[in-house]
Amino acid sequence: MTKTFIISEIGINHNGSLDIAKEMILKSKECGADAVKFQKRTINLVYSDEQLKKNRVSPWGTTEKEQKEGLEFGQKEYSEINDYCKKLNLEWFASAWDLESLKFLDQFNLKYNKIASAMIIDENFLEEVSKRKKYTFISTGMSSFRMIDNAVKIFRKNKCDFELMHCISNYPFENKDANLNMINILKNKYDCDVGYSGHEKGGKLISIASVCFGASSLERHLTLDRTMYGSDQAASITPDTFKDLIDGVRIIEQAMKGSSDKQILESELPVARKLRAHIKNSS
Repeated sequence: MTKTFIISEIGINHNGSLDIAKEMILKSKECGADAVKFQKRTINLVYSDEQLKKNRVSPWGTTEKEQKEGLEFGQKEYSEINDYCKKLNLEWFASAWDLESLKFLDQFNLKYNKIASAMIIDENFLEEVSKRKKYTFISTGMSSFRMIDNAVKIFRKNKCDFELMHCISNYPFENKDANLNMINILKNKYDCDVGYSGHEKGGKLISIASVCFGASSLERHLTLDRTMYGSDQAASITPDTFKDLIDGVRIIEQAMKGSSDKQILESELPVARKLRAHIKNSS
């Protein structure tokens, strides 16, 4: 099997701190991730004025607007993130949540794009992303086959390479809802690679199991501390667990290699001679 592409989803778990973001990038690199991912929003486009005026107590103030703005990185932060990832030789990209954010990310000439589950129904957005011809990960949380059909149709029309990602959009979701069988269902239905974007309660086990079901990529939210402020922290894993997860995936990849021809391994021959020495009429 091919090597599973491991994505460390930093998202907004940096809580608006560039220092925390850089520490998370470094930890992702040390754990063996292939890429780190962020989220980019233009606040007044993604959220209504009514929503932004609502009360919400956070480290940044008492309204939704103050909370959203406190979590959002801009030009300065992403320029430093871009330079830092280049220094570490680590790919980075972000899921844009609006066209202005997509255009903002264009300046960094990133290798990948990501369609967040929330954005899979926005046809105009899908058109713009697919026209950029960058390999795109498309998350399928909160989606029906009809919604996925439409997204796949747009990307194939515009000849943009993509893979779907099986995803359950609860943060975290119950282990019984993981439905890893959907990886192969999507793979067979759409004839494409399918990854897994996990938000499960169960630490690393379900994510490792997704590789056994043929996941081509694996994305998990990373946090430095699951008790930190933020809606994604509880569905995230710490660097120690992330390292164990990646090590586990690499072991599974090795274990799934092999021939379809059943033969006695060279390493088995001396064992066979020893354990079968008492058998006189063997075939």
